[in-house]
Order: sequence, then structure tokens, then C-alpha cells
Amino acid sequence: MKVVKKTKQMPVSAMLDPKIVIPAIGAAFAKLDPRIMIKSPVMFVVEVVAALTAVMFLRDVATGGEHLGFAFQIILWLWFTVLFANFAEAVAEGRGKAQAESLRKTRTESQAKLLSGSGNDYRRVSGTSLKVGDVVLVEAGDNIPSDGEVIEGVASVNEAAITGESAPVIRESGGDRSAVTGGTVVLSDWIRVRITAAQGSTFIDRM
Repeated sequence: MKVVKKTKQMPVSAMLDPKIVIPAIGAAFAKLDPRIMIKSPVMFVVEVVAALTAVMFLRDVATGGEHLGFAFQIILWLWFTVLFANFAEAVAEGRGKAQAESLRKTRTESQAKLLSGSGNDYRRVSGTSLKVGDVVLVEAGDNIPSDGEVIEGVASVNEAAITGESAPVIRESGGDRSAVTGGTVVLSDWIRVRITAAQGSTFIDRM
């Protein structure tokens, strides 16, 4: 039995990539638009409370109210909560887009083993040249070139790039475990895959 190595977690340096973090800071403020915030009811309520508290604070400042320092701290914490939630969401979106772009690039650069018939003879072609109905051979260490259905064989597949789950899954012909996604990697054994999605309409293209 082959031992499958666990997928390494994303390093902190990648999570704090300036190309993702800097745009996320601006997006955190842009997401304060109530039309966007209302999609997240809980944070929308926090934003409304923060705004009302700020208005009441300004009123108390103008009228010489008491406990201004405490009220100011409450306002800061409320707005920090809203902005941090927006920032975290923007970072997640940025990482998702970057990962999708990386998968598209990998698929563009990868070669597929296009089978010419029922035998094992194949020729290497660009993954982007595959058409619906083409049958490809995918062996251990190969990227699955496009979305498809396993028609022969059984293999352990790493789908972490798509699902985020580090544990490999088994894909085999027949049943509900025959569908495979382009950009995932076969870890062991081999499978024959019939392409079911045209270029531009794969799962990665829709991400």
C-alpha cells in the first residue's frame, strides 16, 4: 500500500501576500456600503449600531455629555469589528481568485495523454486543446487536464486545490465517484477519463 503524503498547509507568508492584503484593505472600506453589508445580516446590524452610536457620541460631545471616553471606545471596537470582518472576507476572496488563476495557468501549461483508441497508445497534447468526448490517460503524478468522468481504473486523487480538503479521495468508474475536476492531481494508480466539459466552461473557468 502506498503512503500518501498530506498536503502542506499554506505558509504564513503566502497568506499575508501584499498582492492580496493591500487590495483587501481598500475592499474592507468599500464593503461598508449598506447594499453590500446587508448580504451579511449580522455584520449589517453591527454596522448600523456602530453608526447610531457614533451619531449619539457626536450629540453628547456637542451637548457636553458624560462618559465620552467610554462611548468612544465602544465606537472604535464596533467599527474595528466591522472592518476586520470585511477585511477577512476580502482576503479570502483574493486568495480564492489567486488560486483559481494559478489553477488556470497550470492547466494551460500542462500536457494531456490523449488516447487514440481502446489500447494504451497515446500522444501528448496541450490540455487546452481537449474537446468533449476525448479520452485521456492520467497516471500517478499527472494533473487531470479538464473536467471529466472516469470510465476505467481507480485512483487516489488530491482535490485540495479545489475543495481545500487535504485528505485524498478515491475516484473510479461507475457510481457517484466517477466525476473528476480539472486541476486536481492523481496521487496513485491510473484512470482513463472522458472529457465532459468544453474549454471555458470547466469548474475552474467558473471559479
